[in-house]
Amino acid sequence: MSAEPRHFEPSADRTADLRRAFGCFGTGVTVVTVQTDAGPLGMTANSFSSVSLTPPLVLWSPALSSARHDAFARAATFCIHVLSDRQLEMARHFAQTGDGFDQFDWTPGPLGAPRLAGCLAEFHCSTHAIHPAGDHSLILGEVQHVIEGRLDASGLLFDRGRFGRFSDDVSG
Repeated sequence: MSAEPRHFEPSADRTADLRRAFGCFGTGVTVVTVQTDAGPLGMTANSFSSVSLTPPLVLWSPALSSARHDAFARAATFCIHVLSDRQLEMARHFAQTGDGFDQFDWTPGPLGAPRLAGCLAEFHCSTHAIHPAGDHSLILGEVQHVIEGRLDASGLLFDRGRFGRFSDDVSG
């Protein structure tokens, strides 16, 4: 790819270019879970962010086009799991499908949403607010319970369409 900067105005015919530009911002990877009448449901998301310490608020942003969107938007509680670099299979699984929890070690969490084992951190939340945001919803959760998990692993990262992890080498 050229080292020359690319300039464009966001438009309906430039969504792939905009997605690529957004992808330049590397993020952590999470799986968000809810308990539904049909059973546990999960979704991989890299749109997670802390918002406030007082009250303790976090947000994430599912696409309206997702078949799982409405289940998460209706949920009174949910859990955000920060994945370790050892959980790539889990990230890929829940990016494709919301079920199949039998493939992973899980238990009900303190607010009822499924807890996935082996994560770096878990944020068990009650839904605080939901805001429309273009082709996504912003779901704000008030953190009710935190579990810090693995301390011996790095976080799973997502950058430019690829999963990876930090290098210990920051020289250069």
